Amino acid sequence: MRIEITCQDRVGIAQQVLAVFVEREINIRGIDAQTESGQIFIHTPDLDFSQLQDFMPQLRLIDGVVDVKTNSYMPSERERNVLDTIVRTLPDPLILIDVKGNVYGLNQVAKHKIGLERSEIVNAPVSNWIKGFNITRFLEGDEILAQTRKIKFQEEDFVADILPVTVPSENKQKILAGAILMLKSEARLGQQIIAFKHPKTGDFSGIQASSSGMRKVIREARKMAVIESSILIVGETGVGKELLARSCHSASDRNEHPFLVLNCASMPDSACESELFGKQVNGQLKKGIFELADGGTIFLDEVAEMSPKLQSKLLRVLEDSSFRRVDEEEEVKVNIRVISATSKDLLSLVEQGEFREDLYYRLNVLGLTIPALRDRRQDIAPLAQTFMNKAANINQKHSVNFDKDCLDFIESYPWPGNVRQLENVILRAVSLLDDETLKVAHLQLPTYTSDQGYLEQEFSGTLDDAVKGFEANLLRKLYPAYPSTRQLAKKLGLSHTAIANKLREYNINKKTVKI
Repeated sequence: MRIEITCQDRVGIAQQVLAVFVEREINIRGIDAQTESGQIFIHTPDLDFSQLQDFMPQLRLIDGVVDVKTNSYMPSERERNVLDTIVRTLPDPLILIDVKGNVYGLNQVAKHKIGLERSEIVNAPVSNWIKGFNITRFLEGDEILAQTRKIKFQEEDFVADILPVTVPSENKQKILAGAILMLKSEARLGQQIIAFKHPKTGDFSGIQASSSGMRKVIREARKMAVIESSILIVGETGVGKELLARSCHSASDRNEHPFLVLNCASMPDSACESELFGKQVNGQLKKGIFELADGGTIFLDEVAEMSPKLQSKLLRVLEDSSFRRVDEEEEVKVNIRVISATSKDLLSLVEQGEFREDLYYRLNVLGLTIPALRDRRQDIAPLAQTFMNKAANINQKHSVNFDKDCLDFIESYPWPGNVRQLENVILRAVSLLDDETLKVAHLQLPTYTSDQGYLEQEFSGTLDDAVKGFEANLLRKLYPAYPSTRQLAKKLGLSHTAIANKLREYNINKKTVKI
């Protein structure tokens, strides 16, 4: 328990306060005093309510005590925990040294780089591992100033910020207490320079584009971002359609206004309508995202799932920049840009009468197609490394790396779930990793070989079961594109009767498979 006592600046008041604790035999674990604000903080074991009722009034009776209350933490605890958090999570090596040049503290990154137990490092001369700078001469100098030097740390080049640590004396002179060494590798400096050259947080720098296919997409997206027209982004699930849409918004003149998202496949038609256009709820206006995003951008994900009714309403907004709230007649004018996305072939849906042709051309004024991850192999390793670094930071494992076989496997795997699957697999693997090297065995993925492809799950059962499973999956995938049994039979080189029997056996029809 922490007790905060606010009092006047009076000689002997602290002694009287402490005497109350001594009289009641309450153990004191720590004391903080802030003379500027007139506060004394006392850390004690937890006290029950009856004890607090008994002695807190007695503290208030002391001459000069203004207020007494409990607190959640001591000021020194907060400062210590803030510093501990900074030191622990800093991605660069950090070493603390005393006035003799011996190590008295270091973070996990520095410890791993040295490769010894903490007990073997603390109290040892930092010169055991730092070369190229005379720490002792620095600490014994007449005027000790912060410096930046190139040094060798464990035989590797680093840039070191060397910062003296001082404490004030009674006569307000500074007394040297040691120094802090903050080290940055060439790779880390490179990352910071790149970040400095790309100060705009919302541009396309967050999208990995090493492959020619993705570089082409980014080139086109940069040009489209500044054009005030609708954009349709096409790509498989998990390729990063929303990330590209956000980048287009951030690179546009609308970037200071909202970017709002609606997944058209995630909610019923009525809920989707109220989310888009707003409605009155218990006499209170609940604005839809068209109003909330006024001046900005709306991202409609899986727009192919939008019902015919909502397609008509959306078309009107795109044509007139106006709409009516649910169950209202008043027109609302808005200034928004629509970026939509789909994993389906919208033009085929238009031909089948499932999607409005006029809406399709309104949405697809500018079009972008993101290739699947398996078609952009050059992006896989950089993406994997990015996700590795992200997962390592989350789990405070700053020295995790791939072994060569693991990276080769990752680059050759087909990634049916695309970038999202890659990120999730690496995050899980790093989270459960016991050492610092990620191997193929740590990746939880469906079985895959370059010769046979991948299986959705580990195989079990008979060969007949496997053949039927494959047959049923293939027919379900082909049926939406060939809903006529004669067309499907021609595609697969079978008789009409054979295909009809198989569709009946696997219960594949227009009711069970969405076309």
